[in-house]
Amino acid sequence: ACVLGEVHTEVEKTMIQLQRATVVQETRSAFQNAMQQRFIDQVEGLSGRSVLAFISNRHVGPDMEIELFMLAPAEPTQPGL
Repeated sequence: ACVLGEVHTEVEKTMIQLQRATVVQETRSAFQNAMQQRFIDQVEGLSGRSVLAFISNRHVGPDMEIELFMLAPAEPTQPGL
């Protein structure tokens, strides 16, 4: 799990102040959907494990986002290899 704070850009902060938080959330959600496979590929490459599920969600106040990667169990290691 990756918990991120203060993720909104200045443009997004302005939109939120103008009561347009829904637009910000929809845009971020569309971006996460478009980038999902890239994120999964990076986590799999770094961890050496398959990603079973990727969940992304954000919150406007406080300014936070969570990226959750559910990993497959690690392959058992065999002694002597």
